Amino acid sequence: MKKEIVVLRLGHRPERDKRITTHVGLTARALGASGMLLASDDQKITDNIEEMTGRWGGDFFVKNNVSMFQEIKKWQENGGKVCHLSMYGINLPDAVPELKKTDKLMIIVGAEKVPGEIYELSDWNVAVGNQPHSEVAALAVTMDRIAESDPLEAIFENAELTVIPTAKGKNVIHDNELKEKNRND
Repeated sequence: MKKEIVVLRLGHRPERDKRITTHVGLTARALGASGMLLASDDQKITDNIEEMTGRWGGDFFVKNNVSMFQEIKKWQENGGKVCHLSMYGINLPDAVPELKKTDKLMIIVGAEKVPGEIYELSDWNVAVGNQPHSEVAALAVTMDRIAESDPLEAIFENAELTVIPTAKGKNVIHDNELKEKNRND
């Protein structure tokens, strides 16, 4: 069974956090999460990430304007575990073995002040270092550390665009070019 990971984004302030929340979603997608729950109402974020998923492939969902407490409760009732990323938690290396054993994981990523109840509801409060830094970085490091295989080697199905690694320049193939190339190989 493949590990199921969703990211719950708390405290998104539409006027301030557009880019960072988009980056949380894109990072979650690129590193293997199946979706993001946004505990705020910002349909534009949802639309942007869904558009990127359509162009770059994969199955990633964004659910807008969720109730954080209802989503956590529902997740746990369905057998899932919850990891809250916080600089006040146990250090990530100490949590990795348990997180890797979890088949259904919700990772909570905050923005503004996180309600104290989140610290109590979470199965783990995990620190990716004990210094202030980006929630995008914390999510990326965590997802990389708990991945079953190298997330940087993932292939995204149904992509309109695919980057071909190259030492110099850019090489992006559009879906129709890739299909043609595969036919000729």
